[in-house]
Amino acid sequence: MDNLFIIKRLDRLEKLMTAHKEVLTFEETCDYMGISRSFLYKLTSSGNIPHSKPNGKLIFFEKAKINAWLLQNEPRSAHEIEADALAHTFIDKDISL
Repeated sequence: MDNLFIIKRLDRLEKLMTAHKEVLTFEETCDYMGISRSFLYKLTSSGNIPHSKPNGKLIFFEKAKINAWLLQNEPRSAHEIEADALAHTFIDKDISL
């Protein structure tokens, strides 16, 4: 029982240490994003995720860029879509006059 408590505590401490880093290793990025190593490898090899290979071997990720990448393609709300539609409708009427 004590070993399980220690392991959980170490996991929490490790996550706290990663939370303050600006640049993450491959393993840290997998943990941060909650994805498998193979999926992150596919993302990097296809160039779909921002990363850096300063020495041509080790891969690093800037946390701010990872966050921006994770939040891309945010779905728009119905209100935003309706507002855009109304704006285009009024623009089209102004052009035809």
